[in-house]
Amino acid sequence: MKTPRGKIPPLSIIAIIFCMLSFMVLLYTERLSFLSSSSIFNLRSRDAGYKIPKTDIKRLVSKPIDYAADDRFEFDPQECNIVHGKWMYNTSIKPLYSDRTCPYLDRHVSCVKNGRNDSDYRHWQWQPDDCMLPRFNPKIALKKLQGKRVMFVGDSLQRGQWQSFICLVESIIPKRHKSMRRGRVHSVFRAKEYNATIEFYWAPFLIESNSDEHIIGDPKQRILRVDSIAKHAQHWEGVDILVFNTYIWWMSGLKIKSLWGSFANGEEGFEELDASVSYRIGLKTWANWVDSTIDPNTTRVFFTTMSPTHQRSEDWGNKDGIKCFNETKPIRNRWHWGSGSDKRIMNVVDSVVEKMKVPVTFINITQLSEYRIDAHTSIYTELQGELLTDEQKADPLHNADCIHWCLPGVPDTWNQILYAHL
Repeated sequence: MKTPRGKIPPLSIIAIIFCMLSFMVLLYTERLSFLSSSSIFNLRSRDAGYKIPKTDIKRLVSKPIDYAADDRFEFDPQECNIVHGKWMYNTSIKPLYSDRTCPYLDRHVSCVKNGRNDSDYRHWQWQPDDCMLPRFNPKIALKKLQGKRVMFVGDSLQRGQWQSFICLVESIIPKRHKSMRRGRVHSVFRAKEYNATIEFYWAPFLIESNSDEHIIGDPKQRILRVDSIAKHAQHWEGVDILVFNTYIWWMSGLKIKSLWGSFANGEEGFEELDASVSYRIGLKTWANWVDSTIDPNTTRVFFTTMSPTHQRSEDWGNKDGIKCFNETKPIRNRWHWGSGSDKRIMNVVDSVVEKMKVPVTFINITQLSEYRIDAHTSIYTELQGELLTDEQKADPLHNADCIHWCLPGVPDTWNQILYAHL
C-alpha cells in the first residue's frame, strides 16, 4: 500500500521523535558531566570549553609527549594530580645539563664522572595520567625568580634538589653574571643579571639538634631539641620562596632522644620517643614558626615529601638482587610501595600541615620516586669524602648508596614539579 504523498509514515515519525529525544538526553548528560567535573586541560585555542575525550587522553599519555608539536595544554596545579602517572622512556628529551657540564655538583651525586656507564636512567620522563607537566624552561624559571630569594632547607637530599635546580638554570647565565658561595651550613648561588639567589640551608631535622654542624655518625648519640627552631629559622626570614624537607635523618630505626629546653643547660633530661612521635613534635614546632612568622602575601612555602630509599630488593620482587645495585629500569608495578617509605611520617606531615594557617604547597615526590630503583648513586659515589675503591664497589651490600640520587636524574623531576607551581 502506497503512502499518501506529503505524509510521513507513522513509524518514521516515531523514529524521528526517538532520535531527537535521545540526542537531547545525550546533550543534557554531557552538559551535566562537563559542569560537574573540572576540566583536566585548559586549551589555548578559541575552543577553550572543549573537553578532550578520554580515549584521546589515553592516546596522549601512552607515548612520550612531543612538547614542541603539542603546546595546547596548560598545567593547572589545582586540577592536575601529579601522584597518578607513569615513567615513560623518551630519548628525545635530553637532560639540560650533565655532571661534566655543571660545575656545581657534589662529587657524590656525579655518577657518570664516578664511572657509571649506563645512561637510560637519565631519559625517563614522568607523565601524569590526567595532564601534561610543563618541561623545565631555564629562562622562564629565572624570570619567575627575578628579584627574589629561593631557599632549599633540609638534609643532603634537599641539597641534591638545590644543586639540580642550579644546574637546570645556570648554563644560560654568562659566567661573569653568576657566582657561588659555599658554606658549611648556608650556601648561595647568585644569578646577578636577574638579581636572584638560589640558596641552601643545612638543617636535617629543621629543628635544632646536637648533630647539625658537627655531624654525629652514631644515631644513638644524637639529641633533638624538639621545641627549638629559632637558631635555624633566623636565616629563613625575608626569603621569598622556601622549600623544606626532613625525613631520612629520623629513620634510624631507633627511639629518638628528644629534649625540651636549651643545650646550654646540658644534654640530660631527654626522653626517648618513637620516630613518628618525635617527628610530630618537631614538625609542629616548625609549623608554629611558619604560622607566626611568614606573611603568605610575600613568601611562598613548599614542602618536599619524603624521598624513598631502596634498601631491600625483595620489595620489588628481585630476591637475588642486592639493594638497588645493578637495577637499570624503574618498577612497572603501579602503586608499588616499599619499606623505604614510612606512611606514618606521611600521615604526620599531612595532619600537621592541614591545621596550618599559612598555605603550604606539597611537592609530592614520594610515589613517583618509589618506582625509580634504577636512579640511585649505588656504587658510583663516595664514602667519607673518597670515591669507592674497586674493592668497595665489589661489595654493594655494604657500600651501595640507595638513598641519594644521581644527577642529572630524579631530582630534576622534583624541580620540574616545583617549577610548574611557581
